[in-house]
Amino acid sequence: MVVNRGIEKSPVTAHADPFPVRDIFWPKLCLEGIKAKLDKFSKEIVKKFDKYIMGVALLPPPRPVEGKKVNKDQINVLVLVDDTDSKKMTKMELKEKLSTIIDNMAQEIDKNILPQTVILSEVWQSCYDGKHDMLRTFAMAAPVYDTGMMSAIKIAEIHKSMILKKFEKYIMSYVLAGSLVQGRATKTSDIDVWIVVDDTDVKKMTRAELKDKLRAIIVGMGIEAGEMTGIKNKLNIQVYILTEFWDSLKEANPVIFTLLRDGVPFYDRGAFMPWKLLLKMGKIKPSAEAIDMFMSSGESMLKRVKYKLKDIGMEDMFYALLTPSQAALMLYGVPPPTPRETPELLRDIFVKKEKLLEEKFVVTLEKVIAVRKDIEHGTKKDITGKEIDDLLKGAEEYLVRIKKLFEQIEASKQEESMVHIYETIVTIVRDALKLDGVEKVTEPQIAKVFEDELVSKGKVPEKFLRVLKDIIKAKKDYDAGKLTKAEIEKVRKDSGLLIRTIVEYMQRKRGRELERTRIRIKHGEQKFGEVTLLGDTAYIVEDIDQAEKQVTKAKINPDGSLGATSKSSLEDMEKDLAEISIPKRVFIKEPIFEDLRKIFGKDVEVQVNL
Repeated sequence: MVVNRGIEKSPVTAHADPFPVRDIFWPKLCLEGIKAKLDKFSKEIVKKFDKYIMGVALLPPPRPVEGKKVNKDQINVLVLVDDTDSKKMTKMELKEKLSTIIDNMAQEIDKNILPQTVILSEVWQSCYDGKHDMLRTFAMAAPVYDTGMMSAIKIAEIHKSMILKKFEKYIMSYVLAGSLVQGRATKTSDIDVWIVVDDTDVKKMTRAELKDKLRAIIVGMGIEAGEMTGIKNKLNIQVYILTEFWDSLKEANPVIFTLLRDGVPFYDRGAFMPWKLLLKMGKIKPSAEAIDMFMSSGESMLKRVKYKLKDIGMEDMFYALLTPSQAALMLYGVPPPTPRETPELLRDIFVKKEKLLEEKFVVTLEKVIAVRKDIEHGTKKDITGKEIDDLLKGAEEYLVRIKKLFEQIEASKQEESMVHIYETIVTIVRDALKLDGVEKVTEPQIAKVFEDELVSKGKVPEKFLRVLKDIIKAKKDYDAGKLTKAEIEKVRKDSGLLIRTIVEYMQRKRGRELERTRIRIKHGEQKFGEVTLLGDTAYIVEDIDQAEKQVTKAKINPDGSLGATSKSSLEDMEKDLAEISIPKRVFIKEPIFEDLRKIFGKDVEVQVNL
């Protein structure tokens, strides 16, 4: 990957600059004549709908279309509405209702005002769907009234287009994040964006050098975008290289989890949205190492608190309590939440639901978070030694209690794990025995029957009988409260080997039985067909060497002949095969050979697998 390639045309902007200067600044030339009308319009709708109006902006006139008359007096206006707390009606119902009211209000002021009402969720959904025309509209609009969201979308979209034009295919994702997408933004909030750059083919520099060089260029473009648009809010840019981002994801970095959960992609080359959906589905989970790291970091950080000044001390005390709290939630199975959400999740899960934690400890965490926030924002100028001592004492008690909570969660998980392992082993052993004709086996008999039917007959190695007996003994020891954590880990490891061995045996057994249901046919000029007999149905493939195999099926009559054939597919045949645990023995009767000659021709040779 070469960074200093100069300006090149990207696929999305190959025809021209993404936002020509006239498109960005044209409103300054004509705004004076209509400013009074727009001000009145925006004040009226803000007065009526209050905080739900996020912005009102003047749009450029539509480009002339040949053969279509243009109303030169038409004033195109974009109205952005916050629908995040809409509960009484669907979002589309809300949009239609607001559009009707806003259109009527516009007509009362000036019949030439043509509002285009857009709800915020509609903007975000267009981004999730990879449709960015709406973002381009925001970039070309001139805000008349703005709570901060319109400016954020405008500068981010322009900045994104500059980056895409410069770095072309190396941009994996450009994402808007932070308070803006979490619904906590104010007019002065920073505009948080993060960018993932593909570094998988970097050769001419180290990854650290690549990141530093890219970041310098991308941040410089952010400053340029701010100067171009006149937007004062700071564009806070985070640049990640793909390998670094992936490592952070595997290590369960809470910042990365939050970015994926809340972020809105202004551009995505197939990385961000799959990650976001996998996180939502619970498929991205922190590793055991990450959980241990989060847990163990608490005590070491807390020791340092005693030797630091108030601001540094509060910062470390904050993380000393926060990271073990997140570790407990992660161990329970919840992705690490934001600091603001952590106390409420602790309360909902461990205090109210599981009843494993006392309310006073959640209050301790909330107090530390509140003090740290007050110091960070400057609303609390000083903190006394007594306050530090009280907070430190509460923090020490909190860590002791969280360690106990961690043990309680682990004990609960171990119980689930041991019971699950035992039940899985018993089920799979019974399935394997069923393939060998043993229909019912009680739990006390399972080891003996396993030995007689599978081990003694050489179907499964003898060492797995010992593994099975060890698992049965471990379950008894666990029920008696004698099993240690180390022993549970050994059982988990051994059970995996036993499961794989039995599954392989069952697959081989089932494969051999299925092979016996197939009749191979040689016909024509060295063509080979196949007939698979499943119960009362026969599946017929006339040429198994064809790239797209043509499959038909026929009913097997009581006399052994085949009924009329009908069109089928490989998918239908695979579905029937999957539903059969062990194929029934098939008896081939004379009439079927006459039917095979009708299907494949007179010159046929038949191979039957016995």
